[in-house]
Amino acid sequence: MKYLYFILPALAGLTITTQAGVNSQLKVAVNNPWIAAFISFLVGTAILGLYIITTKQAAPSLAQLRGIEWYKYTGGLLGAFFVTVIIFSVQRIGSANVFALVIAGQLLMALLYDHYGLFGFRQANINWVKLLGVAMLIGGAYLINKK
Repeated sequence: MKYLYFILPALAGLTITTQAGVNSQLKVAVNNPWIAAFISFLVGTAILGLYIITTKQAAPSLAQLRGIEWYKYTGGLLGAFFVTVIIFSVQRIGSANVFALVIAGQLLMALLYDHYGLFGFRQANINWVKLLGVAMLIGGAYLINKK
């Protein structure tokens, strides 16, 4: 079971690259990146809704929802930003270029969030080895993007 926590993120990486290709083709089909992003989220929302209904998931009360801090509702906004940016970028600079830059940005923020224990992440100090890893990844992103 422990290995599942390592395998699933790797699979998520595989699917996010495929999602970029599928969404960019959807953009071509509907000739509008905003509509393509909307359709992508609409399909995902419908699938999640069906899952919630068919598995009879417990829904939070309105009082619970009102008690949640505002920033905790921004995940969908951040996801929409990400998907739309990918739709705009992937056909212009290519999948490898886009995801090299995405991964470099993700790792930089992950190090900061872990260092400060933000958003409930387990606190893990930044050290020179981690910084070297980030520098190497950024160097890799540079090399991938170099023409």
